[in-house]
Amino acid sequence: MRFGRQEQGVGTFLVAWLDDVPTGSGEIRWEGCEAPEVLRRFPDCPEINGLTIWPAEHRSQGIGSQFIRAAEALAVERGFDRIGLGVDDDNPAAAALYLRIGYQDVDCRYLDRYHYLDDDGVRHEVADPARFLVKHLG
Repeated sequence: MRFGRQEQGVGTFLVAWLDDVPTGSGEIRWEGCEAPEVLRRFPDCPEINGLTIWPAEHRSQGIGSQFIRAAEALAVERGFDRIGLGVDDDNPAAAALYLRIGYQDVDCRYLDRYHYLDDDGVRHEVADPARFLVKHLG
């Protein structure tokens, strides 16, 4: 899906590297968040989506912040004056980081819907309560 969006020009997949080893990834969705509650309120706001830093011991070392700065710079290059991201209610550490680096809670709650395949190939549907945060890039 992410590769397909990148091929269509509506997404950019980014990888964070540490000493030639990939340590994180995520995507900029240029058409914004697909959740209807968010898209209605922020139709022209690209979204940083699926940001993951691994393994866990690499978290809280500035990699996520650098990743976000790179995504913000790409958004500015494309002429956007804001960018957003979602944070699940059960991830207070990520929420604290986003707020610390200038994202604002815009009182936009939604269900973050996604699926994954487990080790046996079984598809699982997930709907996590989340909030959308926005940063102005002026």
